[in-house]
Amino acid sequence: MNTDPIADLLTRLRNASRVNLHSCTMPYSKIKENILKIMLEKKFIKKFEITKDEKFPEILVTIEENRKLNLKRISKPGQRIYVKKENIKLLRSGLGTRVISTSKGVITDEEARKQNLGGEIICEIY
Repeated sequence: MNTDPIADLLTRLRNASRVNLHSCTMPYSKIKENILKIMLEKKFIKKFEITKDEKFPEILVTIEENRKLNLKRISKPGQRIYVKKENIKLLRSGLGTRVISTSKGVITDEEARKQNLGGEIICEIY
């Protein structure tokens, strides 16, 4: 049983990138899909697709070659980390991005600053 699906997603991607695998699979969920859309938009991954062949859908993620992903889970099930709109700072001088869950959905820290939204910091990607 997996109690933290987001940490599972980040760990699978981190491990695959460290051993130079070009793809990895994981169970599907909407929050994972939203995080992967952000990673695709920011070009941290090459592509992802949802396979619904079996009883339980899966996500197949293709990673850029020789790309070392640095993924860090911030808010955990035991300790949620929230940030106010005034306190959202740049990550690594703008080279990285934070994924934030807001009332408008899962967005990047850059979009949250533009829309004046705070929320729960899910993870950092750089």
